[in-house]
Amino acid sequence: MSRGLGDVYKRQMKLHPCYKEYLWGGTRLKTEYGKSDAPEVTAESWELAAHPDGLCIVESGSLAGMSILDLGKLDRKGIWGTACKEMTFPLMVKLIDAKKDLSIQVHPSDFTAQWENGEQGKAEMWYIVDCEPQACLYFGFSKRVSKEEFLRRAKDGSICEVLNRVPVARGDVFYILPGTIHAIGAGIVIAEIQQNSNTTFRVYDYQRKGVDGKLRPLHLDRAAEVLDYTPIVPEECRTNSCVSFPEFTMTEMFSCRYFRAYRVDVKKCVELLCDGQSFHHVLCVEGAAMIHAHGQSYPIECGESYLMPAALGNYKIEGSCRVLVSRV
Repeated sequence: MSRGLGDVYKRQMKLHPCYKEYLWGGTRLKTEYGKSDAPEVTAESWELAAHPDGLCIVESGSLAGMSILDLGKLDRKGIWGTACKEMTFPLMVKLIDAKKDLSIQVHPSDFTAQWENGEQGKAEMWYIVDCEPQACLYFGFSKRVSKEEFLRRAKDGSICEVLNRVPVARGDVFYILPGTIHAIGAGIVIAEIQQNSNTTFRVYDYQRKGVDGKLRPLHLDRAAEVLDYTPIVPEECRTNSCVSFPEFTMTEMFSCRYFRAYRVDVKKCVELLCDGQSFHHVLCVEGAAMIHAHGQSYPIECGESYLMPAALGNYKIEGSCRVLVSRV
């Protein structure tokens, strides 16, 4: 693969997402977040994905039509970055429109996920893009329960009685460790930054039926094995550090062994650096701007995202917007 290699590091790459239609999805991604080609009811827009269940594609330019996996084969270090040691892309970013409640669920860790067809674990971070008044989510156990109590409550439908029900507001951030029981509530739009995994163990699903007319399957035995039964105090799980300048404000939403994620509020402009270690993924969640790099400029609007190659160097975002920047 030699096409575009000479200047591939000098340009940002607009990505076309892949869409997921789940029964709890809504219409906001299509009507408010620029997904004009999405199905009428769309639950998830995978903005950065290189997974067997969904691949993002470069939308335009000399590399148009190439997937993120193709880019890694073209030049893993130059595009993905030196921190990506293997040919398994490490990160996934989604926009999620929860018109209805999602199932109560849990994700495995790297260790417990090894039993699931070689998948990575799934640590994830939620950023609340928008929400309806009184919207809530479930986040961890509110008290210690035994495995036996968990299974009983999951089966009789009382599981929510021992979970933290947390009201949310725009801009809230939650980090969901593997093993943490959780669920997104109705009326919330979320940006989810996570390990590149699609393994979910469903615990409780409100007796909902799938498109086949049958109750959606639960995974109680596997969930019981990977769950962390330790209670969580949600207020203790929100940690942000912020730096503010006249032209922009940058907030580190979360940093862990798997990824780092920042919220950047651009008032006029901000200059960022891809240092060779990792790509940057830039997702616009409010406003609009121009991205400038190596003499080229591209617009970015709410709901759009770009992949910035690891070897790009400096780039500038100019306008009035809020973007989420993630990297490994």
